[in-house]
Amino acid sequence: MSTLHLESVSRWFGNVVAVNDVTMDVGPGSTGLLGPNGAGKSTILSIMAGLLAPSAGTATLDGHPLRQDTGTYRQIGLVPVQESVYDFLTARQFVRLNADLHQLPSARAATDHAIRLVDLEGAADRPVATFSKGMRQRVKMASALVHDPPVLLLDEPFNGMDPIQRHSMATLLADYAAQGRTIVFSSHILEEVESLAGQIEVIVSGRHAASGDRTEIRRLMTDRPNQYRIRSSDNRRLAAALLAGSSVRGVRLHGDRYLELEADDFGGFARTAPRVAREHDIRIFELTPTDESLESIFGYLVSR
Repeated sequence: MSTLHLESVSRWFGNVVAVNDVTMDVGPGSTGLLGPNGAGKSTILSIMAGLLAPSAGTATLDGHPLRQDTGTYRQIGLVPVQESVYDFLTARQFVRLNADLHQLPSARAATDHAIRLVDLEGAADRPVATFSKGMRQRVKMASALVHDPPVLLLDEPFNGMDPIQRHSMATLLADYAAQGRTIVFSSHILEEVESLAGQIEVIVSGRHAASGDRTEIRRLMTDRPNQYRIRSSDNRRLAAALLAGSSVRGVRLHGDRYLELEADDFGGFARTAPRVAREHDIRIFELTPTDESLESIFGYLVSR
């Protein structure tokens, strides 16, 4: 059983800070890196794979440095987000290439086994150029599994997959995690991570924003102030009436156009706003959440 450890890891490219002071332990089982696009998840996975050196801090696998250690590289399988597949090769040839690079004693048998694992036997001798994106993902998966690594790193592994392919991939990853292997995958979709990961690490703007199981992360994301924009027949009177309630934290009035409101309790506010409007004979024309994007939710986790 293997454990990845990042200690105060930062990585910058010129003046751009991609990862900022991240400390994290990832052990056996399935761990999801959750965050919006551009959050730094791919950079963290590249550091975990030994492809990138940290600009500051240390990254180790079972105490061994992740860079320039061939023994460590043999312990890791990587499914990158990039289309790193040679189109002119067949799927079997591509997977066999990685088996040969690892100098496996039974490269042919290992190749056939990896292809069976991702259910590509029927298409194994077709050129990769003829494959859909979902099938290409499965080729990359087979290539990462061919040397039977104890650590598997996957960057947005479900991209381009249809529901059947996604279910098959999720089942395979769950089986590997149950065997005590260390699985780390990235996604920007909360439901995707919740369904597969026992542990979730939230990454926002290069920072480690939160850590916990699916229940803890869901609670952090829902127990937060909610912001709304409201247009009504009398914004000033509605603002004063809503402020008298316990669920409203603050109101900003934009003249007769609209008001912006922040409420602590979504359920309480949803019940209170219509009732208050009726009691004061005010018509609500629009009530729109303004902070429901992943970026705003994750941003709240960073600013806690």
